[in-house]
Amino acid sequence: MNKHMFDLPERTVKPRTSGLTMVIDSFMGTRGTEDLIETASEWVDYVKFGWGTALVNPIVKKKIKMLRDHDIEVCLGGTFYEVAHVNGKLAEYEEFLNENDIKLMEISDGTIDLPRDTKLEHIAHFAKNFKVLSEYGSKDSQAEIKAPRIWAEHMREELDAGAWKAIAEGRESGTAGMYRQSSELRTGLVDEITETISTDDILWEAPKKQHQTWFIQKYGANVNLGNINPKDVIPLETLRLGLRSDTLLNFHGN
Repeated sequence: MNKHMFDLPERTVKPRTSGLTMVIDSFMGTRGTEDLIETASEWVDYVKFGWGTALVNPIVKKKIKMLRDHDIEVCLGGTFYEVAHVNGKLAEYEEFLNENDIKLMEISDGTIDLPRDTKLEHIAHFAKNFKVLSEYGSKDSQAEIKAPRIWAEHMREELDAGAWKAIAEGRESGTAGMYRQSSELRTGLVDEITETISTDDILWEAPKKQHQTWFIQKYGANVNLGNINPKDVIPLETLRLGLRSDTLLNFHGN
């Protein structure tokens, strides 16, 4: 199909620094990975092996090669880092990254109680040799929500410490972090964060269509979005281009 048939929003191209699509992979085998590559490699910037799945998936090395051969980077879930930290195995964790030639890694404290100074020190340490994604926000939907001002200040600190992008926590369910248990987005929180941090420096975890739509309507086609289900990559791209009813009038007919 001719993508130039319509006057579509201009999308960034790889290697992107904005307009990122991060796919979360918790179970895919080689066939699922092949399907993702065949249909959506142009639009997927990196695949995150969710949680600690990279440690138990028997074909992780094969999947890394498949993805990298098609210009898709891989990343380990932040929980993997948290498990390594609480077990005092960060050196072994770094060795695992190097053994698998993984250059993109995530540092989070969504489950563990990690002192601020320690998190910033770890970001600075890993940023010397890796591209670091720092995730902010709790994975516990019952946890006390920090004030928006604190979110903005802490995400800024993590970027200043060396993080490539700051991730706003949303989980794969969209029911924690910047979302209420009902999946309602805390829009005031988002506004507070973006008052002091460029949207190019933030990756919003947006697993559901209504979340993706909201961010695209507010920040445009090249907003960074994460925790995208593999089957939703092409539908997300149509949202970015106004080829779906939810965003059609944002980009066409004006």
